[in-house]
Amino acid sequence: MNAAVEFKNVDIVFGEDRAGALALIDQGATRAEILDKTGAVLGCAGANLIVNEGEISVLMGLSGSGKSTLLRAVNLLNVPSRGNVFVHDGDKTVDMVSCDPSALRRIRQTRVAMVFQQFGLLPWRTVEENVGLGLELSGVPEAERKARVQKQLKLVGLDQWARKYAHELSGGMQQRVGLARAFATEAPILLMDEPFSALDPLIRTKLQDELLQLQATLKKTILFVSHDLEEALKIGSTITIMEGGRIVQTGAPEDIVLRPANDYVRDFIANVNPLSVLTAWNVMRDRRDLESAGESWLWLDRRKTTRFKLDTDGLVIDAERNGRPAVWVSCDAMEQIPENEPHVFWARPGTSLKTVMHAMHRSQTSPVALFDDSSRFVGAIGVRDVLSAVLRR
Repeated sequence: MNAAVEFKNVDIVFGEDRAGALALIDQGATRAEILDKTGAVLGCAGANLIVNEGEISVLMGLSGSGKSTLLRAVNLLNVPSRGNVFVHDGDKTVDMVSCDPSALRRIRQTRVAMVFQQFGLLPWRTVEENVGLGLELSGVPEAERKARVQKQLKLVGLDQWARKYAHELSGGMQQRVGLARAFATEAPILLMDEPFSALDPLIRTKLQDELLQLQATLKKTILFVSHDLEEALKIGSTITIMEGGRIVQTGAPEDIVLRPANDYVRDFIANVNPLSVLTAWNVMRDRRDLESAGESWLWLDRRKTTRFKLDTDGLVIDAERNGRPAVWVSCDAMEQIPENEPHVFWARPGTSLKTVMHAMHRSQTSPVALFDDSSRFVGAIGVRDVLSAVLRR
């Protein structure tokens, strides 16, 4: 994977005595100690983070942890006191900290767009005029500007509201205008600073779903700030947890939940429902660990109710449940269970554990088989595997 943004040893300090604050950072001083001794405020210290192209990377932490401070260093709204912020720009990489004004302007106009918590819509401009504002300021010709605006409004489902004003829109619709405005620039990197936190829970959940749907099509690189852990676990490809201006842990959502780096992270995730994070891959038993049921046969479960016969390529050529031939049913199609006919549920490794558990319940706790994208059998999940994973968490 290619890095779209990379933070390398980034320190951000606000105040006059920055040199004194940086010296204290090198000594491992806390934010409170730095403030007491220098009067300077530590924004973030020693930040090292890579955001890969096409992923949603979420910065998490309590209020004042430094997540928004770090985010705003990407487009130099916050200027690092030390370190580098590299942004991928076509066939080269630009260090935002040391680049010249023309390179900074190009990055801001064509490579990086931002969506704020407050929608920032101009009340005297229509929806389409708000969406096209950045393009207008960049000097994009009117015909091209209108075409791009209409395309983005349709993408976010607001094409019928193009001539309305901000006060005629709900909060969720106003935030969609903010998204369309960022998308209209066609910048590959989006900075989203708690964009949904000011919305009601139901609207916030809907916009999270819509963002994931848009991302599946657009494949932007998104650096997303949130204080809502459930939101981070839902949308994040990776999650970075910050405390007191420092990065504490970075990893995939399941890594954060299953392997917290310290007590701070452990407390942070204490109330997380593991079913919202874990996938079939996290709890399955590899096919190599399954018990043999005769030549080329494997038992999927410890109770020995279900077995497969495999060919040399790992493809299933026969399946039985309770001694009778079994048919296949996807976990995503639980309502299609055949009546009075043995069946075996199957899933992909990325299927959510919650979906797997629903299928197991529907089939009276039968095991679930896992197949890769080439239809090779890779493992199985039984009730005990699920219980072990949840209890271990």
